[in-house]
Amino acid sequence: MSTCATASRALDEPVSGTAATATTWLLLEQPGPWGAKALVSSHLDPALGRALEAAAEGTGVRIALIRRPGRHADFGTPDVRHVYAAHTVPGKVWLHGAALTDPRRLLDLDLAALGRGDHTGFDTVLDGRPHTDGPLALVCTNGKRDRCCAMLGRPLAAELTASGVTGVWEVTHLGGHRFSPTVLVLPYGYAYGRAQAHAVKEVLHGAQQGRIVVEGCRGASAWERPGQAAELAVRGVAGEYAAEALRVICTDGAAPRWEVLVAHVDGRRWRVTVDQGEALPPRPESCGAAVLGTPARMDVVAVEEVTAAPSTSPAHSR
Repeated sequence: MSTCATASRALDEPVSGTAATATTWLLLEQPGPWGAKALVSSHLDPALGRALEAAAEGTGVRIALIRRPGRHADFGTPDVRHVYAAHTVPGKVWLHGAALTDPRRLLDLDLAALGRGDHTGFDTVLDGRPHTDGPLALVCTNGKRDRCCAMLGRPLAAELTASGVTGVWEVTHLGGHRFSPTVLVLPYGYAYGRAQAHAVKEVLHGAQQGRIVVEGCRGASAWERPGQAAELAVRGVAGEYAAEALRVICTDGAAPRWEVLVAHVDGRRWRVTVDQGEALPPRPESCGAAVLGTPARMDVVAVEEVTAAPSTSPAHSR
């Protein structure tokens, strides 16, 4: 059966610069079936889902639902649910967890502060604490959004869990169905495409030690797509894999070309030129698409180490 994922893989579409963007992830446990727009089409109160979507708008927070891998027959919602928040901007990365009985308490959070990396409200409102049990691996399995996510994501989540990997959750939507199975690793916020169990284990082992695996990496969610591609390119040039060693300082320009300034904690800087191209030939961007498309791709065309920051505005930095 031909799917958007098999087409993308056959055409060797690059995955760099395709991750969802969010400075902070807010994850709520919600078992049972999920619809295409899970926050408003699951067993979560749809009015609450709409309110959370509205509250998160423009804050840098991305809200997603999670559930344990396994059967999803409707056995009811647990009395106590897990909730996590993770800030992914280098220099102030954190992952906190909490347990709550009433998900409406999420409306008491200051999502703008959460998006800026302030976990004080999360800890105060939800009695949150630092998560110390290792990184989280979030595997997209929302088949109502795209069948590839269920067909490829659910077996991956099940295999990881069966092999004893901790911190594995199914998640509603990470974008980029054609790169299924897709995985987001927290706290650092790096996403991976066409993931296999052995590779995810390597990624998690690296994250546990504060290192990033670049093979199969779609990018860091802290940055917009040009910044994602630029940061990964600098990692390759510099041989730098420490998770918080690099930061996107500013991104100037607009499609189809950007100049991205990437800085190292040791003071080195690189100017990276990123062009937006089209992935050709046309292919299905999702299994539900009525027509073939040419999705945008981020192509790094130059990486130049510079001794000082250029005179650019940080208006587009995140």
